[in-house]
Amino acid sequence: MSAAAAQTVRSTWGERLRDYFVLTKPSIMLLLLITTVPAMVLAADGWPGWALVASTVFGGMLAAGGAGAVNMYIDRDIDAIMTRTQSRPIPRGAVPAKHAAIFGVTLGLASGPWLYFTVNAISAALALGAFVFYVFAYSLYLKRRTLHNTVLGGVAGALPPLIGWAAVTGSLTVEGLLLFFIVFYWQPPHFWALALGLAEDYRRANIPMMPVVLGERETKRQTVLYSILTWAVTLIFGAVARMNLIYFGVAFLGGAGFVWCAWRIARGQGTEGTRAMFRYSTLYLAALFAAMVLDRAVFR
Repeated sequence: MSAAAAQTVRSTWGERLRDYFVLTKPSIMLLLLITTVPAMVLAADGWPGWALVASTVFGGMLAAGGAGAVNMYIDRDIDAIMTRTQSRPIPRGAVPAKHAAIFGVTLGLASGPWLYFTVNAISAALALGAFVFYVFAYSLYLKRRTLHNTVLGGVAGALPPLIGWAAVTGSLTVEGLLLFFIVFYWQPPHFWALALGLAEDYRRANIPMMPVVLGERETKRQTVLYSILTWAVTLIFGAVARMNLIYFGVAFLGGAGFVWCAWRIARGQGTEGTRAMFRYSTLYLAALFAAMVLDRAVFR
């Protein structure tokens, strides 16, 4: 084989691997890491061990990546219409739809046995439950049929910290459930900030997102409401989990900034402030969970 031909083969395989990686929705897997590992550190009151962390994170990545790939298979008709998603692997023909489905189902179903044998039964059940919920409840039904898709569909995205907590404790406690609700209430304002700018895209694809069904004004009002709920739950968690100054400082000031960003959107015209809200919300969640770890490390 000539050098040029070998380079072409390497490029083709590299591109194919990247396409399959994109199918797993890496941004969602990043959310998994941001929320799972700190939850495990808190539950263990220290570092729970590399083996347990690696096993839990890998199992979560299987579930989340599988769900993302199956979601792209289900949404291939929508993705071909929406400007934001036309470059995804299936719409542009880089990955056959059937292959994406098989890939996703294989990853998702593998998460259960992996977590069952390397972690515990409850984390395996939660991960499989997240996969099944995202695929069947959200992708097949909620996303296409109700304006509550973002809120209700957030159940799957909010499970990673609870999975991490259960991986360490082997149980579902109040602290773990409050971590779930922090992410659950955080997701709608985070996503609506993006959806407000994509309303025409969703309207063209006939997806009943809140900006399409109820309009811009109501979506902005709901964004403020859910940002306040997020702020409140972070403070409740701090009290229940007996967190200290570092956590409460980040939770209070960061949450206030989250609410301010939402209020700025509500008071602005059109999509003013939505991009800033989307960026801030991501940094806010990362800072909040990092503060949990730092707080516990300093005040042990």
